[in-house]
Amino acid sequence: MLLEIENLAVEVAGKRVLKGVNLSIAEGETHVLLGPNGAGKSTLFLTILGFPQYDVVEGSIKFKGQDITNLTTAERVQLGIGVSFQTPPAIRGISVGDLLKIISNQDVREELNPRMKELANQLKFSDEFLDRDVNLGFSGGEVKRSEILQLLAQMPDFTMFDEPDSGVDIENVELLASEIGTLLDKDKPQRIRQRSGLLITHLGYILNFVSADKAHVLIDGVISCSGNPNEILEDIRKSGFNGCVECAQCL
Repeated sequence: MLLEIENLAVEVAGKRVLKGVNLSIAEGETHVLLGPNGAGKSTLFLTILGFPQYDVVEGSIKFKGQDITNLTTAERVQLGIGVSFQTPPAIRGISVGDLLKIISNQDVREELNPRMKELANQLKFSDEFLDRDVNLGFSGGEVKRSEILQLLAQMPDFTMFDEPDSGVDIENVELLASEIGTLLDKDKPQRIRQRSGLLITHLGYILNFVSADKAHVLIDGVISCSGNPNEILEDIRKSGFNGCVECAQCL
């Protein structure tokens, strides 16, 4: 397994949010995490990333066989974890181009290398856009595409996508999905895929464009069910998350 989460309980500001989460993602797999607002999806996402205000009180997180529960966010990123935030902050004084240089270990005083410019063009960014401060005054679609551009520069082994289909139009969703597919080795036969990912979504719209191997439903801090993404999503569309609550109560 690339990522193994065992009996994870997490508190935020003294409140228990995650209450024993178990989740395993193998190398080359794409999983999707569904759940209503307030279920704990973002808490799980930020705990995996290592944000210090998310206090792990029980359980563990292992990545590539190493216990990373107490590692810093920077250490986790260095191991090969990447992230696309739903609402990333603006960064004044740092241009998109300079950030790409930093991610790709290039001297910021040098001209941006051709490969980074090629990636920017794939995501419909002009050279002028690369001179803008990160996320400052960006549209919703520009923010999402910028996040994916940064990930393409990093090419992590495991990537988390927080609501990648939120607040963007159909054209941007299709473009984002294509590049997400690249990040997740979707252009390769499944048997030789190495990169893995976790798509966190409320409505599951992104699954119309990016295939997932397994789906999980998080209800009140616990994964209530796991299985075929299409079947689970169809059940949610028919009965809403209330059906998942009733199913979990029968366990």
